[in-house]
Amino acid sequence: MHYLAKETRYESMLYNRCGRSGIKLPAISLGLWHNFGGVDVYENGRKIIHKAFDAGITHFDLANNYGPPPGSAEHNFGRLLAEDLKPYRDELIISTKAGYYMWPGPYGDFGSRKYLISSLDQSLQRMKLDYVDIFYSHRPDPETPMEETMMALNHLVRQGKALYAGISSYTNEQTRQATEILRQLGTPCLIHQPRYSMLDRWVEDELLHTLDTFGIGCIAFSPLAQGILSDRYLQGIPGDSRAGKPTGFLEPEKITPEILEKVKQLNQVAARRGQSLARMAIAWLLKDPRVTSVLIGASSVEQLDDNLQALNNLQFAAEELQEIDAIINR
Repeated sequence: MHYLAKETRYESMLYNRCGRSGIKLPAISLGLWHNFGGVDVYENGRKIIHKAFDAGITHFDLANNYGPPPGSAEHNFGRLLAEDLKPYRDELIISTKAGYYMWPGPYGDFGSRKYLISSLDQSLQRMKLDYVDIFYSHRPDPETPMEETMMALNHLVRQGKALYAGISSYTNEQTRQATEILRQLGTPCLIHQPRYSMLDRWVEDELLHTLDTFGIGCIAFSPLAQGILSDRYLQGIPGDSRAGKPTGFLEPEKITPEILEKVKQLNQVAARRGQSLARMAIAWLLKDPRVTSVLIGASSVEQLDDNLQALNNLQFAAEELQEIDAIINR
């Protein structure tokens, strides 16, 4: 089956400026952390990516270790690019990262120049690409000088292997430090990818203000708290969910009775808005103009469809926001 993208793909998506850069990102981006690895059905992932691009999602987010097994999401995405999306490469923002364990020995983890440069070379080979659009330091390295990590990002941008540099899961202070080093090197930090959801609001303390001040975009990962902010756990833990799967990353013990009670109450607010809980959770993040994009995962075309419908109702009344805050802070 030869893939031909929909001509109307850009008509319904909202695109937001990424900080003060020249790049716009779709309000909803697709992450390939789960559901696109070697343990998953390739054709299912292919259908999801086709649907995403047809809906105007131009940004696909990967990392060296995504799978499982590690590397397999990039390999599968590279195959899909070659088979289906090659004619559309210039319409895509493809990002990848390095920072977590990837290969044995002292050079396959964290933030050394050796690891980051080797890792991106491997990622490009797996995806059969000449460059990625964004390359991230996936997490800060407490044992490597920040200058070394940022100099590696700068080097890869200057080599043309990445068009932009980003950071992920950096604290506010680490973000300030990394941003200043990159600025001095002449390669500005384009974007920060923090964990952010209704149930995990640490970025609101200082980080969002810092990103706004320095003109850095923000793309939130785990916006549904790995599925907790959906209707999947309202009646317990399904066997096919992230908390139920042996290859999942969500420990069942994190779904406490207190969390489930909050989720049920939030679900009632969403129902009054005419939204699923997942749609409301995505819209809630996008209400803040400092949030460029929300990074969703999807295990099916239907789930992706449901999440995309968040864009149909992004407005919140003051009373709704107050009620949501009261539920979360109980």
